This record gives sequence, structure tokens and C-alpha cells, in this order.
Amino acid sequence: MITIKEAKSKKDLKAFVQFPFKLYKGSEYWVPPIIKQELETFNKDKNPIFNDAEARFFLAYKSGEIVGRIAAIINWLEVDKKGIKKMRFGWFDFIDDLAVSSALFDTIENIGRENQLSYAEGPVGFSNLDKVGVMTEGYDHLATMITWYNHPYYVNHYKSRGYQIEKEYAESSFPFENVKPEFFKKAQELIKRRYSIRALKFTKTEEVMPYVDRMFDLFNESYASLSSFVEITDIQKEYFKKKFISFINPEYIKFVVDKDNKLIGFAIVMPRFAEALQKANGKLFPLGFTHILKAKRNSKEVIFYLIGILPEYQNKGIHAVIFNEYYETFKAKGIERCYRTPELEDNLAIKQIWKHFDPIVYARRKTFVKDL
Repeated sequence: MITIKEAKSKKDLKAFVQFPFKLYKGSEYWVPPIIKQELETFNKDKNPIFNDAEARFFLAYKSGEIVGRIAAIINWLEVDKKGIKKMRFGWFDFIDDLAVSSALFDTIENIGRENQLSYAEGPVGFSNLDKVGVMTEGYDHLATMITWYNHPYYVNHYKSRGYQIEKEYAESSFPFENVKPEFFKKAQELIKRRYSIRALKFTKTEEVMPYVDRMFDLFNESYASLSSFVEITDIQKEYFKKKFISFINPEYIKFVVDKDNKLIGFAIVMPRFAEALQKANGKLFPLGFTHILKAKRNSKEVIFYLIGILPEYQNKGIHAVIFNEYYETFKAKGIERCYRTPELEDNLAIKQIWKHFDPIVYARRKTFVKDL
């Protein structure tokens, strides 16, 4: 018999966060989160997303042992402001037992109906800055810190429950040697002169901070046309500043401004922390922080996390300016391989941007949807 219990206490929430450590124990491809950071994500007093969203966390028990988990999420900005009656769910993990996954599906679907929502979609997080999708290919590749990893049997559980594919994503990578500067070197000089723009270089985190609010505003503008997009609020900006910016090498943050110093484009790249996080095994102390700092300084692999261009400057080659800046930085640091975060399969524009680098898709993931 499967029993579902809502995780409310600190003890239960910690068990919620730690369940995947048991489920993926011994996996050479799963990348564990930092337990403290994950708990803070779910802390209503610390994460401002809860000003506009709500989440409930559930654990599945079988014979007294935890065998599954799921987060039921309603983003009220999405529901009330955009009229998208979506029941979100994420952090969905379970043993290969249909009774377990069905009990967890029942839980989030009932919450959706109680709130008069039209459909359930997942796995997704609170917003577009969270992890997304269940992996459907690429199980034999090391995951990243910004994606969920899962066992191959997960997909069958979605299908057996009547869920249909909603969105499809691809993850790709390419060796730095594939980057040929002739594809953007001359073009970026012409673009700079034509539009009177320039790239900003940073060596210290404090140099970045004055531009971060503007970066989030640009992020909201450049991604607003996506059907699944929910804007980042002012209070969330402050939260993400503290949570992310200090972990990113300042030289990996690139901004492009016009003649009036208005931000028109940005990109964020992160060191690939996967191996460091595996060594940390969920804990920053005593040695986890050391592994992460070492990766931040010395990793020869990087992940393109975000790229945003102001709508009126899209399709005008601004990415050539950004790529030129990264080329110089990566060349100086001896970067060997570049990875890209999950990108929608039908996003032809983004494929055009990367085509000259001959990226190879190494993993695919999907979100699944079901009418309620």
C-alpha cells in the first residue's frame, strides 16, 4: 500500500530533498544539488517566488520507506495575469513502481481540480529560471547543475498515466576548437559601428551588480513572447542576485550597451560544476565549497546559461558581438568544451545562432501535459 504524506516540517522537507540521493546512489551521471540551497528554495520565508506562487511538497511511502516525491506548484502570476490555468509539478522522482507514481500523480491532479485549473504540466519549476523536463535520451551523459536527471523508466510512467508530450528540448555541446572567429569577427565590428554599441568587460563581481536589475528587465522583455514565460518580479531580482551572481565568474558575464549606456543584450556563462557537485555530495562543508571554488577557477568546460537580446535588436547580429567577447575570454582561459542549456526543439532562431559551431545533441527532454 502506498501512503502519501505532505512534507511540512523541516525534517520532512529535508527527507524530500535527500530522497534522490538514495534513488541515484552509485550513479556516475546524476549531479546532486546542494542540500542547504535546495531547502532554501522551498523556504517560504526566504524565496520570494512564494509571494506570487504556492507549492506543496509530498512524499510517497511504501512499507515505511520513502519511495517517491513530488512538488505541486501554482504560479498565480501565470494563472491570474496570463490566464494560463496550469497546475505545475516538479521535483518528481520515484522508484519503478506504477502504484507509486500514480499516487503522486493523483495528489497533484486533485490539487489542480480543487483550484479549478485546466491541465497539469511537468516536470517544471516555479519559473523559467528553474529546471525543466524529464530526460528521454542521454542517460549515459553527465548531467548539469541546471537540469534534472532521471532513470529511463520515468517516461513510461508518464505515458501510462495518459500524459502527452507538450514541449521538447535538446541539450548540445561542442568543442571550443569548433569556434571559428572568422564567422563573427568582422561582422561584430560592423555591427558595433552601425548601431553605436559596445561590449562591457568585467573582472569583479561588484562591477556587474549595477547592471543586474537591467539584465532581468531585458530578460523579461526578450522572453515575453514565449507561451510558458512568467516574468521575474522586482523582489525576485534581489533574490537571484544573491543566489547566483556570486557563483558566476564576472568575466563570464557579457553585456552589450548602446551609445546611451542602455543595456540591449546580455549573456551568462557558468563553469560546469557537475564533477565538483558530485564530490561535494550535497554539502558545502567541510570540503564541498573547496571543490566548487576550484571548479569556478579552473574548469575547462562551460555552460551557456542565458542569452537575451532586446526585441528591437533581435536578428541584427548582436550575438556576434557577444560571441567575439566569449571567444577572447575562453581562449585566454583554455576552455575546451561548451555546453548549452535545454533549448526548445522548435526554436529555429536559436539553432541558426549556433549552427556555425556544429553542436552535437547529447540529450533530449520533454514536459508532459494532461487535461484535468
